[in-house]
Amino acid sequence: MQFHIQETMSKGLKLTVDEKLDVSDLFKGRQDVYRTGPLHVSLQVTGHEGFIEVNGNLAIDLQLVCSRCLEPTQDHAVIPFSELFKPAVAADAANDEYSEEESDDFIEVNADRLDLRPYVEEALQLFIPLTPLCSEDCKGLCQKCGQNLNKQKCSCDTAKIDVRFAALKDLFKE
Repeated sequence: MQFHIQETMSKGLKLTVDEKLDVSDLFKGRQDVYRTGPLHVSLQVTGHEGFIEVNGNLAIDLQLVCSRCLEPTQDHAVIPFSELFKPAVAADAANDEYSEEESDDFIEVNADRLDLRPYVEEALQLFIPLTPLCSEDCKGLCQKCGQNLNKQKCSCDTAKIDVRFAALKDLFKE
């Protein structure tokens, strides 16, 4: 997934990237991700005058931990990917052509070759949900005994008592 920047831009090359990447190292040590399949990268790289455009999709099968009940949940994610790259040398000259907002749309590359792998990995990590759920109506765990309430109801007292009035609950007991 590496491309020579000047050659791609000057010749206006259109290249297709269709690869499978092992991304298991990205999630080592994370307790919220049980397993990941290979990342399927399907991108179209197009060279233009002064910049390189990359569009496509990333797809992966994930086994994540439900944030409420801690059970494994399967997820198939399709991540849209779209980035514009330009050489850093051309960035100074392009400042006259592009406004400050437009220049923020480009990623400057300080090398002769463009390696897409770090950008693809970043897109994947940003797409992983912070609080994955096994289902929208997941009941979670009992706060007292830890029972999975999706599987079985527990007998714990779940009455909510306002802590400001907790001292008054025993007032009328005999």
